[in-house]
Amino acid sequence: MKPKLSLLWLGNEPLSGRAYFTWGIVLALVKYNLDRIIAAIWFGERWTIFNPETLKLYLWQSPLQEAQQPYFLTLLIVALPFLWVGTLLTLRRLRTLGWRPFWVLLFFVPVVKFLFFAVLCLLRSGAEKSTPPRRDNAWERFCGRVFPRGVFASAAFAVPITAGLALLAVKLGTEVYRDYGWTIFIGLPFAMGFLAVLIDSYQVTRGPGRCLLVANLTVVLVGLGLLVVAMEGVICLLMAAPVAFAVASIGGLMGYAVQRNFWWRADSPKLFCSVILLVPLAMGAEHSLPPTLPLLKVTSSITINAPPETVWRNVVTFSELPPPTEMIFKLGVAYPIRAEIKGCGVGAVRHCNFSTGPFVEPITVWDEPRLLKFSVTHNPEPMQEWTPYREVHPAHLDGYLESQAGQFHLVPLAGGRTLLEGTTWYHHRLWPADYWQLWSDHIIHTIHLRVLRHIKQLSEIPAP
Repeated sequence: MKPKLSLLWLGNEPLSGRAYFTWGIVLALVKYNLDRIIAAIWFGERWTIFNPETLKLYLWQSPLQEAQQPYFLTLLIVALPFLWVGTLLTLRRLRTLGWRPFWVLLFFVPVVKFLFFAVLCLLRSGAEKSTPPRRDNAWERFCGRVFPRGVFASAAFAVPITAGLALLAVKLGTEVYRDYGWTIFIGLPFAMGFLAVLIDSYQVTRGPGRCLLVANLTVVLVGLGLLVVAMEGVICLLMAAPVAFAVASIGGLMGYAVQRNFWWRADSPKLFCSVILLVPLAMGAEHSLPPTLPLLKVTSSITINAPPETVWRNVVTFSELPPPTEMIFKLGVAYPIRAEIKGCGVGAVRHCNFSTGPFVEPITVWDEPRLLKFSVTHNPEPMQEWTPYREVHPAHLDGYLESQAGQFHLVPLAGGRTLLEGTTWYHHRLWPADYWQLWSDHIIHTIHLRVLRHIKQLSEIPAP
C-alpha cells in the first residue's frame, strides 16, 4: 500500500486501519531521523535508536536538566507538527470507526497509547464492516463453544481469566524485572479492563454499566489475588487502588466501544494477542531503560517558644517519642522513635531510629545553633505491610523510597522564639511519579511533624 499525502489534510476522507498503521510507522521514522540530524548538526549529539538515552527521551522518562534545555526545547518544537498530524490521523480513524473524539486523549498516555494504536489498527472501518465475516473461522467456532452467554456465567468466566493473566504480569514486572512503572500501574489496569470486557461480551453485546462492573471486578480480584499469594499487603493495594480503578474503567469503556462493532469478533484473536503481548513487552522496555530518578524535597516547619540554643540540643538528639496517634503510622508506615548521635561536629554519626530500623545519618554541616545537615547512608524499610500472613516482603520495600539527605534549620525569632525547619531530600522509583509523590510527600511531612512537635515539647519544658 502507498501512503497518500492527501490523508494528512483531507479531514472527511475515511482512514483505514492499514493506512493508519502505515502513516504511524512512516511519521515515526521521519521524526526519528530528523531528530538525529538536528542533534548531530546543531548540538554535536550522536545517538541511535539502540542508545538507552535516546529511548528515554522518546518515552518521556528523562527529567529536563538545565544544561540540556536548549537541546530538548528544540526537539520539542520539531515534535509539535508530528504531534498535530498524529492527533489529526487518530481523530480521523476514530471518526471512521464511529467513535467519540474524546478517545484521542489516550494517544498521549504512556504505555496505553501503544495498546490504543494497536486496537485502532486492527479494528475494521465502516466500509470494511459491509464485508461479511468468514463463518468457517476455527477461532470463532472455538470461542462460540467455550465462552458462556449467560449474564453471570460470562462474567464468572471473563473476570478470573483476565485476573489470572494480570497476576502473571504483576509477578513478571515486580519479581523478575523488579519495576513499578507505567506498565504496572497504568498499562496493566487498562489492559485488564479492556480484555475482561471483550471476553465478557464475546457472545452478547453488553451495556456500559455492565462493562464498567466487569472491568472493576477484575481489579478487585487481582487485588485479592495479590493478597492471597503474599505478593502485596493491604496498605500498598489501597494506595494503588484509585489509579487502578480509574484506568481499568477507561479500558472497560474502550472495550464497550469496541464490542458495539458487530464484526470485531472476527478480529478478536489479533486484539487478544495484541493486549496480552504488549504488556510484557512494555515491561521489558521499561526495565531496559530505567528513568533517571528526580531528587524530591519536603520541608516542614514549626515555631517553638524557646531560643535556638535550647532547641539545638533537642534537634541533635531527642528522647523516645510517645506512641503514634496518626492513622498512617497505625496502618504500618514506619515512624520515628528516638534519635541518638555518636561524636560531635562534622563526621559525627546520627541514628534516627524508626519502627522498622535506624536511619544512619553522617553529619555534613554542624553550624551550632543554626544548621544541622546530614546525608543518609542507610534507609530502613518504609513500612510494615498489613497481611494475613506472618510477613510479606514485596520488592518495593527495598530501595524504592529512599532518603538521600536531610537538615534542621533554626531561625531565631523575636521574643526568644525559634522557627525550626526540617527538610528531607529523597527519591522514589514508582511511576507515575506525580501520583506517588502525593503519597510520599504526605508521609514524609507527617513524619516531620511528629519529630518537630516532640522537639517543641522538649524545648518548651521550663529548666529546673
